[in-house]
Formats: sequence, structure tokens, C-alpha cells
Amino acid sequence: MHASLRIATPADAAAIRSIYAPYVESTAITFETEIPTTEEMTDRIEQTHEQYPWLVCETENEGVVGYATASSLRSKAAYAWAVELTVYVTEDVQQSGVGTALYTTLLEILREQGYVDAYAAVTLPNTASVRLHEKFAFEPVGTFPAAGYKQESWRDVQWWHRQLGDRPRDPDPPTPMSAMRDSPALETALRTGEASLREG
Repeated sequence: MHASLRIATPADAAAIRSIYAPYVESTAITFETEIPTTEEMTDRIEQTHEQYPWLVCETENEGVVGYATASSLRSKAAYAWAVELTVYVTEDVQQSGVGTALYTTLLEILREQGYVDAYAAVTLPNTASVRLHEKFAFEPVGTFPAAGYKQESWRDVQWWHRQLGDRPRDPDPPTPMSAMRDSPALETALRTGEASLREG
């Protein structure tokens, strides 16, 4: 598959919404029950990309086929070095390496920013997501039993964790994503993700 990775912009909101909508409508992978509007998705991108990466994968023929982003784990200041991850791809490209490429780049950018710990919440069962996180050396660190009710069933949520870097005694605040837009490190991370897709 010939595909490229880049930083998302608010103009990608409609494409991102179209990827996310089937997960809301037909699965318990996300606990959202109402599909966000394009305007709401635009707001999410704008509110996120000042501090955190938001990536898209696109092909020449199909446009945007996947996205990944990070957000704060919790709002309290002590959580500033921890992030929660999100990745979604279209049904057509599942198992094609798009999720792997997006995660490769996302994790590299977060390391460069100075984040220390990455977490992901996986609604069970979700074999594909479990495999992806195992591939990236995440470890399960706990399960919230019956944490949500969707599609007429109570759903467990399993939390996965990976340490991204050393934990300094006196850490500097993570570098905002806005300060990395033209950095060589960002370009390297994007190309590394693309290389993993080609190799796959």
C-alpha cells in the first residue's frame, strides 16, 4: 500500500468523522453513542493539536484511511507527562499495517515531546486492538469490569500501559505539539511510520 502520514488539520474533520462513525454506530469499541458532527470533530482537532499530535494516514485513491491522536490522561497537573492514545482505521485497511504506522509515528512524537507514559483503554473483546498494543510492548495493567453498557451488554474496559522514556527527578513540561511543527524530529517520525507501512 502506498500511503503517507501527516499532521491532521481541521479540514480533515469530515474524513475523520466518516472513519469514526461506524465504530460509534455498530460497535462497543467506543462508548460514544452519538456520532459527532463535523463541527464537533473540528473542535476536537482544534482543541487537541496545540498540545498533542493528531495524525492521519492517506492514500492517493482513498484519501484519509486512518487517524491517531493523544490526549491528556487526566486534567490534574501531576498527570502532565501521561497521555491516553486513540487510533481508528477504515474497515477496508484493517490488518494492512495502517494502525501500526500511525502508532509508530505517534509514539515517536510523544517521546520527542517529553511524555513519559502512554495509556490506552480497550473495550473487551477487541482482538485487533489487543494485538496492536502487544506489538508495541504495552502491558495490561488493570480491567474495569462492566464499566460501560452498549449494544445491550455490559462491557469491560482493559487499560494498557507503555513507558515512553526515563522518569527524571525534576521533569521539564512536555514540549507542545505547536512547537514541533517544523522540527526535523517530527519529519523523521512521520517518515519512520511510513517506512513501517512499506515494510509490512
